[in-house]
Amino acid sequence: MIVVAIPAPFENSPMPARMIVCLAVVLACACRAGVGRADGWPQWRGPAGQGHAEAAHDLPVSWSERENVAWKAPLPGRGWSSPVLDDKHVWLTTAVETAAAADEKAALLAGSQNSQPVEVARAVTMRALAVARDSGRIAHEIELFTVEKPQPIHTLNSFASPSPVLSGNRLFCHFGDYGTACVDTSTAAVLWVNRELRLDHMNGPGSTPAVWRDRLVIPCDGSDVQYIAALDTATGAVAWKTPRSGSLKDNPDLKKAYGTPLIVPFDGRDVVVSPGADWVYGYDPATGKELWRLSYGTLGFSIVPRPVAAHGLVFMSTSFSKPEVLAVRPGGEAREPEIVWRQPRGAPSMPSPLVVGDELYVVSDKGIATCLDAKTGVVVWSERLGGNFSSSPFCADGRIYAGNRDGATFVIKPGRAFELIATNRLDGQIFATPAAVGRAIYLRTDEALYKLERPNP
Repeated sequence: MIVVAIPAPFENSPMPARMIVCLAVVLACACRAGVGRADGWPQWRGPAGQGHAEAAHDLPVSWSERENVAWKAPLPGRGWSSPVLDDKHVWLTTAVETAAAADEKAALLAGSQNSQPVEVARAVTMRALAVARDSGRIAHEIELFTVEKPQPIHTLNSFASPSPVLSGNRLFCHFGDYGTACVDTSTAAVLWVNRELRLDHMNGPGSTPAVWRDRLVIPCDGSDVQYIAALDTATGAVAWKTPRSGSLKDNPDLKKAYGTPLIVPFDGRDVVVSPGADWVYGYDPATGKELWRLSYGTLGFSIVPRPVAAHGLVFMSTSFSKPEVLAVRPGGEAREPEIVWRQPRGAPSMPSPLVVGDELYVVSDKGIATCLDAKTGVVVWSERLGGNFSSSPFCADGRIYAGNRDGATFVIKPGRAFELIATNRLDGQIFATPAAVGRAIYLRTDEALYKLERPNP
């Protein structure tokens, strides 16, 4: 480790078809994994990491810059990471960039194999932000570490795109190859920094970690190396590191991925479901042992969407090249993993899927919303919303919310007939996925953090 850890105390089956039972099982799983509390939003896509906001109610349906905005907090730096919440603060990460001169840009790009449009910086300082939930005041701006001559990023990416994760009074801030840090949320002190997990992202970092008990599980799928690792949450030391075992194409560009793992119970044990290039894997979160792997059967790389689980299946997208939505039955003691169905129509490359009841909802990067029968993959309806999407949809208060990069959020009624309830617009672009707790939605644009809430009656 580059920075020595500071010791500190640390706190720490198939699902039924009916939605309320399914969500209860998933939420119980998330709490067992050490990430949940009823009044918080501890990780990207909510308490269970699957896009559901069980603790939200009476949320606004419509808003604008002048309507139903409790506060708006301009944010320093730049970052696409999604907000997480404890009982007092909204936590985010950001990157403060030092611009590179023209000759420095050429030197930083020399030898790059990337044909995509990229941005470079002379240096980047990674920070954690704590915004007061009641007022929108920035309570803490914590400098974590500085990276000199960081890897370039895609023009659609940022240096702070992976989302932080809360567990107890610890905030884990991950920045891919640049490093990982742990913050004590009660004191705003940096407890440890680890910069051992190295890889060539080619387009910048994207994978968000997941917490399981005393392990912070991190996928590391670069164009050069591909593995999954876990850090000890108390010290930041590497607890285990497992190479990806599936064979890949020779082209380095086709080896990388930006997926986020989902930790869910199958056959009586917790399993890390982790998509990488060409393969999806299942691991033991305690040891990193590979339990099973499954080939997509087609080319799938630069994986971005996080899987979701319901009805004994895992739903995921193969992302770039020719994206398909897959329903996967994970492997077990006496069962090989299998693809139950696959559906190319409406498959996203970046937004994650969402299950509500017996339906699976996806929003493509080009703004097509599609509802599928979760058990069969049959398309129920498909409608154009418009705009380009990076953010993932979430379900709260009986509605689906989906935001695009033009600052528009579409509110949709779940069901087997398409019903658009509202279209709302804010200044700026939406890359992050909002959080919803209590009566409020916390939405981050590229410019500010909003608390969207109806006035008290």
